Amino acid sequence: MTARTKARRAVPAARGGLAVIALAGLAVLGGCGQEQAGSPTMSSSSPSGPSATTTPAERSLTVALDDGNGTRQTWQLACSIDGTVSGDHPDATNACAAIAAAKDPWAPVEKDMACTMIYGGPQVATVQGTWDGVSVDARFVRTDGCEIARWDRLAPLLQPGSVPGGSPGAM
Repeated sequence: MTARTKARRAVPAARGGLAVIALAGLAVLGGCGQEQAGSPTMSSSSPSGPSATTTPAERSLTVALDDGNGTRQTWQLACSIDGTVSGDHPDATNACAAIAAAKDPWAPVEKDMACTMIYGGPQVATVQGTWDGVSVDARFVRTDGCEIARWDRLAPLLQPGSVPGGSPGAM
């Protein structure tokens, strides 16, 4: 038997070995990623085995608004998963709804984003606290078109009485 024949016979065996490895990998990965959003997660940190997480992630914020003309206001807001709102924010229900509707509400405008040079006003808002268990420390301004659009997505939170996507204009 030549070296070439030996190599041909070895290839099917190697392929079979790879198939076994691939099937084993699929079996291991089969249980991964099956958790659904909103379903309880399991923790195996207790000595007696897995236990369901019992408390939802915290959603508690402090909103500070400076209108740029000397008026500053600060509100507290808490939005529970079941729709209950609390705090002294004057438009709490709509503020919680705007946050829930926004995709990645705390993300800043990307550094390389091309934005229109439209000035939307001197307002500055800061939002600090915890949302879905993640620390929030976001700053909102109206210095260009991208920042105005970011502000407008959360208008009921940042400027109570506004509608999402609406421009609050001068205060």
